[in-house]
Amino acid sequence: MYEIRTEDILRAQNDDKDAMSNIIETNSGLLWSIVKRFLGRGYDAEELYQIACIGFIKSIKRFDVTLNVKISTYAVPYIMGEIKRFIRDNGPIKISRSLKELSSKIKETQREYLCKKGEDISISQIANILKVSKEEIAMAMESERPLESIDEESYNNDSNGETKISKISNGKDEAAILIDKMCVNSLIKELNTREQQIILLRYYRGRTQTEVAKMLGVTQVQISRIEKKILQNMKEKISYDELKTKI
Repeated sequence: MYEIRTEDILRAQNDDKDAMSNIIETNSGLLWSIVKRFLGRGYDAEELYQIACIGFIKSIKRFDVTLNVKISTYAVPYIMGEIKRFIRDNGPIKISRSLKELSSKIKETQREYLCKKGEDISISQIANILKVSKEEIAMAMESERPLESIDEESYNNDSNGETKISKISNGKDEAAILIDKMCVNSLIKELNTREQQIILLRYYRGRTQTEVAKMLGVTQVQISRIEKKILQNMKEKISYDELKTKI
C-alpha cells in the first residue's frame, strides 16, 4: 500500500491543492476498497467515493507527522466514519444531534488515545474524559451500528435470495404479537436510563451479560441482578394489567 511522504502531507496541510489531489489520486485504491464495503445499500458508488474523499482529506489535515503510525492506518477510521455518518444521516432513522456530537467526540477520543498509547481506550476512561455517564457513551457507540434493511436479500444456502421481510410471517397471531410488543415497549419507557440501556443491549442488540458489563463498566453479576429485577417487575406489571382487563 502506498505510503505518503511527510513533505507531501505537510504541503497538503498547508492548503496545497495539487499536493492534496495527488495524495487522493495515488490512494484511490485504498478509498475504493473501503467504499466497496458499503455498496448495495441504495447509494451510488461514485457518491460514496466522494464522501470517502472527504474523510480522507480530514485525516490528512489532522494527521500529526510526528506520530509513529502509518497514515493509511490513521486514515481508515476517518474514511469509514465519514461514510457511516453519511448513510446514517440519510437513512430512515434519524439520530439526535446531541448523540451525533457525542459519538463524534468519542471517536476522536478513541483515535487520539490509540495513537498515543497504542491500545484501545475503555468506556470508563472515555466517560471520565468527556464528563458524561458510561450509559450515554454506550448508547452513542451503539447508534453507530449499521441498520439491517428488511428488504435486503439473504443469500444463505437455502434462501434463494429471499428477503428478510418475506420470512417474517410464521402463521402466528401477528396482531397479538404486535400488541405484546407495544406493551413491552411501553414498560421499557418507564425504566431509567441504565435499565433501558441494559434491555436494549441484551434483547435488541443481542449482547451477552459479560459484554454489557464491559460496556457499562460494571460486573457481570451486577448486570445479571439488575436484569433479573427488571424482568420480574415487567412480568408483574403485565400480569396486573391483564387482570384489570378481565375485571
